[in-house]
Amino acid sequence: MEVSDLYEKLKVDLHRFALSISRHEHEANDLVQDAVMKSLKESELYNLPEYKQKAWFYRVMKNKLIDERRKEKRLSEWEDDFDIPAQALTGNHVEMAELLSHLPAELSDIVFKRYWLGLNSKEIGRQLELPASTIRYKLHKAINRLRLIMEMEEDK
Repeated sequence: MEVSDLYEKLKVDLHRFALSISRHEHEANDLVQDAVMKSLKESELYNLPEYKQKAWFYRVMKNKLIDERRKEKRLSEWEDDFDIPAQALTGNHVEMAELLSHLPAELSDIVFKRYWLGLNSKEIGRQLELPASTIRYKLHKAINRLRLIMEMEEDK
C-alpha cells in the first residue's frame, strides 16, 4: 500500500476531523498535509488496521494544532512585551526621530518598521534577511534602551 492509497481511503475522515478542530478550511488542509507528510516516514503505519491508522493521523493532526496554538500564544505574548509606553507615542515626529537617534541604526530601523509601519517580526525578518526570533530579540533590546532613555529624561 502506498501513501496515495492510504490517503484516498482516509481523506474524507481526515478532512472532517481536521475541520472540526481547526479554525477554518485552510488550516484544516494544512493539518492534513502535515500529517500525510509525516506518514511518509512511518513505514509501520501501512501494516496497521484502518482504525489505528485513523487514530494515528488524528493524534498527529491534534498535536500539530496544539503546537501551532502554543506557538501563536507565545509569539503574541512576546509581541505584547514590546509595547512602548503610551507617553512615548504622544510626542511629535521630531521627538520620535530624536528618541530613535539614540539607538544604533539597525535597532532604530527595526523599531521604526515595527511601530510606524506596523510590520510584524516575520515581515521585518524577511526584509532584513534575518530570522523572526532575531528581530524580536533586537526589538526587545531596542525597547529596553528606549525605556532607559525615557526614564532618564523624566528624571531631569
